[in-house]
Amino acid sequence: MMLIDSHAHLEMPEFRKDLTEVLQRAKDSGVEYIFTVGTEKKDWKRALEIAHSHSSVYAILGVHPHNAREIDDGTYPILKKLCQNAKVKAYGEIGLDFFRNHSPREVQLKRFREQIGLARELKLPIVVHDREAHRETLEILKSEEAWENGGIIHCFSGDEKMAKACIEMGFYISIPGSITYKNAGPFHEIVKRLPLESLLVETDAPFLTPVPFRGKRNEPSYVRYTAQKVSEVKKVSFEKVAEVTSENALRVFRLNV
Repeated sequence: MMLIDSHAHLEMPEFRKDLTEVLQRAKDSGVEYIFTVGTEKKDWKRALEIAHSHSSVYAILGVHPHNAREIDDGTYPILKKLCQNAKVKAYGEIGLDFFRNHSPREVQLKRFREQIGLARELKLPIVVHDREAHRETLEILKSEEAWENGGIIHCFSGDEKMAKACIEMGFYISIPGSITYKNAGPFHEIVKRLPLESLLVETDAPFLTPVPFRGKRNEPSYVRYTAQKVSEVKKVSFEKVAEVTSENALRVFRLNV
């Protein structure tokens, strides 16, 4: 049985002191592969270093919507070069965050479109961040014909209609640890009605720690608790959830193992 954490941030400071132990715990929990996401310039090389140092880790690189305002003339040439590395399996996370608005909305919209185009040029799937911007996210994915990229709607927070629209475009829906929270009932109803063949599981570590570890740092070994909750919600075996979500991750990241 294999589990895959489709989205973590191992390059963040929270993992500086005990990364080796974190990865060993993940392995002991059945997590065969982890995709670590460098979301801004200062993290890209660190993400790649981790990926090259550990056979179980691959990298995803891009500019998060929080950092969209930091993109300048030198950003895309650097990313283009780094993303040609064989250890980079997707471009992201990119998208829109109208909850925090750390970058102006018009800048986020512009940079989201640009990065979809760069990912297409690189022939990489995209990892999409969408928070409080569901309508605009769908509109851009459609108008930019992002189905040509394919990819993942990371840490999904939209409604069933949005999920099905994304699935129709060939995107996978990634389920985070928040599915284990007490207030996640509406999310359970959405997950029930989505095909398992379109789902991934993720931690978004060090964030969104699942129950029973909520309040502590999240880490890839805890993706097991997300998969268990998906199993419970969809009334299928844990083994089936692990098998299918892992197959989905291998497919979207084009990983031949």
